[in-house]
Amino acid sequence: MSLSLCLNSLPSSSSFSSPQSHPTIPLLKHRNPTIFPSRKLLINSHPIRSVQEQFNHQEPLSPTTRKWENILSDAASLYPLYVTAGGVVACVKPSVFGWFVGRGPASYSLSLGLIMLSMGITLKLRDFFNLFLERPFSILFGCIAQYTIMPTFGLIISKALRLSPSLSVGLILLACCPTGTASNVVTLIAQGDVPLSIVVTICTTFGAVILTPLLTKILAGAHVPVNVAGLSISTLQVVVGPILLGSYMQTMFPQVVKSITPFSPLFAVLTSSLLACSVFSENVVRLKSSIVSASLAYDASPFLRIQSLLSGELGRVMLSVLLLHFAGFFIGYIAASIAGFGERQRRAISVEVGMQNSSLGVVLATSHFPSPMVALPAAMSAVIMNIMGSSLGFFWRNIDPSESNNNPEAGGGKQC
Repeated sequence: MSLSLCLNSLPSSSSFSSPQSHPTIPLLKHRNPTIFPSRKLLINSHPIRSVQEQFNHQEPLSPTTRKWENILSDAASLYPLYVTAGGVVACVKPSVFGWFVGRGPASYSLSLGLIMLSMGITLKLRDFFNLFLERPFSILFGCIAQYTIMPTFGLIISKALRLSPSLSVGLILLACCPTGTASNVVTLIAQGDVPLSIVVTICTTFGAVILTPLLTKILAGAHVPVNVAGLSISTLQVVVGPILLGSYMQTMFPQVVKSITPFSPLFAVLTSSLLACSVFSENVVRLKSSIVSASLAYDASPFLRIQSLLSGELGRVMLSVLLLHFAGFFIGYIAASIAGFGERQRRAISVEVGMQNSSLGVVLATSHFPSPMVALPAAMSAVIMNIMGSSLGFFWRNIDPSESNNNPEAGGGKQC
């Protein structure tokens, strides 16, 4: 099948015909000097590349150009590090992000729109629909798993940990968001089914216009009023609209897209980091009070101080986000196994379910809910989710899939 939809001919099931091929997945080096490296499917930016189709027959890139593209891609791959460092800065000096926070939520919406635009410039809708028609069952299964497993566990965890109404709504909103584009690169590292991961990401993103507001209303409506129409319009404006605009630009202005594409992943990664850390900085003052009270309560016992800290708001938020993503990874894998998918599909579905578009959660929370605490679970997720996802990806990278030759669709016996 044609995978021009995918980033630089991302590996299909046929390219995974033998376990020996896996260690050579080109995460850090070019395999073909005439196209961009497949690792440009980087976190929160580029899950798709169809631009390759138009430039495959042009002259090879110069060594200098390839060098700079490698540098940009390497820099973009450090997304978890940027978010973590930004979180530390937000704790030490929240005012650093004041210029961005003061212009919110408009600045948040604009940032996410630019991130989604960078995703759209790599997309050809024709190729997307062709791939969807080629393997509908696994794609639909991944989408259904995403919008059932995560919202359900978001509600269960919020009740089990007795989160405050604002944090409960924030966790449920995060759980109802679509798959994050970070899932695509994690699936690549984990030797999963990358084309499946890409299409599920796009499908859940389009579906978020209706499903994210509706599920949030059903599950969180008891805590606070939820404006379904407002959430839908915001999702359409900051997610679907920019993606479609980017796809149009990729078709109409291919040379312009080719020139800006190497810079897009790093731009999107830095923008996403700024977005998450800015929201976190808004809540630092309140969270610091819980840290200070914990340190004063038990001067003689470090263990009790840690226990007090983790039992406070900060600890509950961190624990709830960690449990939510763990449930997504674990239950997603189990569900795919029960459905009869091959190992590569299981890994892809596990990662797709476990990783959320936390940036969208931040934007919707800041735009439609008065309490800044609603956005905190999504902001914390940007750090916790990427650390968990990256760790899982590298764990799986060292384990060859048990069904590397043939991965039949459940119930259909088709190749994925």
